[in-house]
Amino acid sequence: MLSIGKPPPCPLEEERPEPPSPHTAMLLESLARIIKVQLPAYLKRLPLPESISGFIRLTVSEWLRLLPFLGVLALLGYLALRPFLPKKKQQKDSLINLKIQKENPKVVNEINIEDLCLTKAAYCRCWRSKTFPVCDGSHNKHNELTGDNVGPLILKKKEV
Repeated sequence: MLSIGKPPPCPLEEERPEPPSPHTAMLLESLARIIKVQLPAYLKRLPLPESISGFIRLTVSEWLRLLPFLGVLALLGYLALRPFLPKKKQQKDSLINLKIQKENPKVVNEINIEDLCLTKAAYCRCWRSKTFPVCDGSHNKHNELTGDNVGPLILKKKEV
């Protein structure tokens, strides 16, 4: 036996959205009043001169009345232009070594370690090595780009 469900709504009947809550309705009415009544009244009271030279003749109190309006205009202008302003450079290739042995062309330290498996091992101090913590020479490119002098930490067995 076939069960017949609720028939689909008639296409002519439009579903009406739920009316907004009283709080939302009050908020929307307040916003509409600000935009339709208070904002135009505020703009009409502003002492906007007819020409550029008229700004020179404004009094201090008239300038003070203009300040909020000019501040909002400046903010809107900044927000409109911000996508087109140059981005700050990321400090991807900035100096790492700010004060250690800056008089040397490259900082290299050797440490004798008795238990080292290899005779010599170089460890990264620039944080750019693809094989970190083992040095792969990435500091050379970093030093060329930035003028820095960072180099690897070299661990070496004592010769007996």
